[in-house]
Amino acid sequence: MQMTRNAKILVTIALMLGMALAALDTTIVGTAMPSIVGKLGGITLYSWVFSAYLLTSTTTVPIYGKLADLYGRKPLFLFGSVVFLIGSVASGFSHSMVELIIFRAIQGLGAGAVQPIVLTIIGDIFALKERARIQGLFSGVWGLSSIIGPALGGLIVDHFSWRWVFFINVPFGLLSALILLFALKEQVERKKHHLDYVGTITLSVSIVALLFAFLQGGTSWSWISWQSIGLFAVSLLLLAWFLREERRAAEPILPLDLFQNRIIVISSIGGVVLGTLMFGVTSYVPLFMQGVKGGSATDAGIILGPLLLAWPIAATISGKIVISYGYRLTALFGTALSLVGVGMALLFTPQISLAFIIVAMVLIGTGLGFSSSAYILSVQNAVPWNLRGVATASTQFFRTIGGTIGVAIMGSILNAQMAQRFTPIFANYQSVLQHLPKGVSPANVLLTPGVRETLPTALLNQLQVALSQSLFWVYLLLFILAIIGVVAMFWLPGGRADQYMYKSESTATEEQPQSDAVVPHIG
Repeated sequence: MQMTRNAKILVTIALMLGMALAALDTTIVGTAMPSIVGKLGGITLYSWVFSAYLLTSTTTVPIYGKLADLYGRKPLFLFGSVVFLIGSVASGFSHSMVELIIFRAIQGLGAGAVQPIVLTIIGDIFALKERARIQGLFSGVWGLSSIIGPALGGLIVDHFSWRWVFFINVPFGLLSALILLFALKEQVERKKHHLDYVGTITLSVSIVALLFAFLQGGTSWSWISWQSIGLFAVSLLLLAWFLREERRAAEPILPLDLFQNRIIVISSIGGVVLGTLMFGVTSYVPLFMQGVKGGSATDAGIILGPLLLAWPIAATISGKIVISYGYRLTALFGTALSLVGVGMALLFTPQISLAFIIVAMVLIGTGLGFSSSAYILSVQNAVPWNLRGVATASTQFFRTIGGTIGVAIMGSILNAQMAQRFTPIFANYQSVLQHLPKGVSPANVLLTPGVRETLPTALLNQLQVALSQSLFWVYLLLFILAIIGVVAMFWLPGGRADQYMYKSESTATEEQPQSDAVVPHIG
């Protein structure tokens, strides 16, 4: 695609701001959540704040990807940005955990468009070699915003109101949308399309049922109750219906033909593992720092800094390695590093040193940076222009579905483990329970600084050990998934990346869009 250098720079700036928007929200909220729970209560709903956001952003990703291929990238990006900002403002005005969960779901409806469409436009305007380099630039934006996010989120919570962790999204979102509104012009050929409504609904409800089963199973009802069995059955039946519909639909929301390509299949598996590791670590390591180590919200945010700094550095390097040595080596190296880092997390105890935690975060971040670039580049290079939107979206879909279901399972595990360990401890400290401030449950005492400081030392130590032991099982799940990720990467094809490009990209220029596709005009 031909465009002036200045036009490309302008669009790139808009996309970088959009990426910053997504990164800031993820890391600010993750590190502020322990304090938000301390203010609003409801630690049993802790995972729902993440899961509601991930649920709506996950189910909408393939929808936005398909619509972007049919109607253009810009209108979908602008729509997603507006919805995301509405959800951000509403989240900031929440007065209960239930309200926060609802408004986070609205945020997710918008977020489902932002990141995958940013990556799709990158694929449109940059050729393979440029794209490999530019991934480092965009990973740098993600990393810088992510590094600022935890520290900023902690400072806001400690010195201002937690509500500003949501309001901070507004200037970034508005600026990104305005630049793209005027810089990116698309000519859309008016053509009647047959949207896959049945596929969209069956996929969305299937994931909702599965999420409810994992979140409530073992807490609100037992795993072998009729509620759990019914939800799992509904999820499987709707998934089967969805797969049947995708084979029949004229324009399926998630074309199953894509998964005849081994690169897309293995990258999707890698995306599931990567999403679970990313959201698991950023959600539950801050909880360890604040609840077990007794740190502040700022400390909880800063501890993710090494991970979020290592990620963009690794992604910048990995772009060059992918070009020279191919997808398999790059992804395998990344998943192996993540495995070592998560293995170190299994050793986290109240006595563990800060240096040990930092090394683990660096290894995980480096591994995620190497593998994420390999997944995105491999998928985008394997498909033509008119499938790049849905293919890129499918990569993001599997990443977020991994995070969504993973965080739900981890929340269920943590709640069950805490209930098992906290109850006998508090049974020996009935007088402390009777004097807890109104609205502070026993499960929340470690996350409420004012209450934590009043606890007897013996009780505090026992609770910290109990929380550490509960989190061990969360980290064990991440470790098992990391092993699966390493094994799966051996099935990625070896050799140079240009051997596996879609044939139209084997020339020096990008392939031209199909006759019924959207033709972007920038500048």
